[in-house]
Amino acid sequence: MAKAIEEYSVQETGQKIEQVLNENPEPIKEMNVIYQYDITDEDYSFQLHLADGTAKVSVGSPDKADCTIQMSFPDFKKMLLGKLNGTVAFMSGKLKIRGDIGKAIKIESVLRQYNVVDHL
Repeated sequence: MAKAIEEYSVQETGQKIEQVLNENPEPIKEMNVIYQYDITDEDYSFQLHLADGTAKVSVGSPDKADCTIQMSFPDFKKMLLGKLNGTVAFMSGKLKIRGDIGKAIKIESVLRQYNVVDHL
């Protein structure tokens, strides 16, 4: 039986995002960007590298990110579920962005195309 998103660890969520994006690289084929996710309540960071139609998740912050997104893990899961809008999260202080805000907006729309949670 498949796990519900609520049961996934932050590490498993990152791995699942990588898997789902690589199964259908079309929406990311023109992207060349590194996103840093700082999950504040888990004291955990991972990077999502998108380049040449490939997604790769790495633990920590091995490379300089174009955009850093900071939020709690429950709020991150809500965003993946479509229950929390990125703009609303940003305006309410649940989401902090460093770097290119345009890239932050882009990744939200990209992840929405994949319906990542349908694959969890």
